[in-house]
Amino acid sequence: MDIITEGLKFPEGPVAMADGSVILVEIKRGAVTRCWGDGRKEIIASPGGGPNGAAIGPDGALYICNNGGFTWRTKDGITSSGRVSEDYECGRIERLDLATGKLDRLYDRCGEHMLNGPNDIVFDRAGGFWFTDLGKARGRVRDMGGLYYATPDGRSIREAAFGLISPNGVGLSPDEKTLYVADTLTARLLAFDLSGPGEIIRRSAGFPSRVVATLPGERYLDSLAVAASGNVCVATLITPGVTTITPAGEFHQVDTPDPYTTNICFGEADMQTAWITLSGTGRLARMRWPEPGLRLNFNG
Repeated sequence: MDIITEGLKFPEGPVAMADGSVILVEIKRGAVTRCWGDGRKEIIASPGGGPNGAAIGPDGALYICNNGGFTWRTKDGITSSGRVSEDYECGRIERLDLATGKLDRLYDRCGEHMLNGPNDIVFDRAGGFWFTDLGKARGRVRDMGGLYYATPDGRSIREAAFGLISPNGVGLSPDEKTLYVADTLTARLLAFDLSGPGEIIRRSAGFPSRVVATLPGERYLDSLAVAASGNVCVATLITPGVTTITPAGEFHQVDTPDPYTTNICFGEADMQTAWITLSGTGRLARMRWPEPGLRLNFNG
């Protein structure tokens, strides 16, 4: 593992770009930052709040899940998020034009309900996107989480599932018949069977998802990326690493040196270079992965 960039303020949501750079968010800084392989970094937008997951859309723009902001604490050199920030307004989905720097808010509600803490995002072949809403902790109360499907034109958003404990990472299988969601606090990888873009097949028992795996021990799940084989690579907290989970539920972990290992993405020509965010220590790392990642529908 090579450390590519240091001095970041809780980086997440890495996106591998065709020019060799990696665009990511800095949640604590409220910024979108481009990182180069020689350690250089540049802030390209400052949306404020808590920019979280990010993905390139069909128009080449960057679409951002903004959780609205957290409080922060640092102990023994490790930074972690806390509760809702004092200036929290709401969660939202934003569009960043990478050519002009123009930032637009696409969604901050679904019907009568405000978005609480949008977290991660993935585009399907049809050009729509799935995103998770982790919710917010408010003192002794915690919001339930949800799964949503929306279009990048800002005209259509719908709630696909609600009442999840802590939905975080989200990704599509290679055939786009399965949507994977990593639930943080239960350490479970969930699978939603799909009949088409934005359409979940409801299970006979009434639950919208099935459990692929539940990780043992002191492990919590964050964001994820899918491999070309269909395996799911989930950034794993506290017992830090990236855990590869097969569709059959078997798993193994590659260890990392940061208890807040939060995201992984794949890039370069053979898709076997993995970029991993070590958020607690504010670093972006790079390593060769044992299998190629799945190329996203709208590559940067």
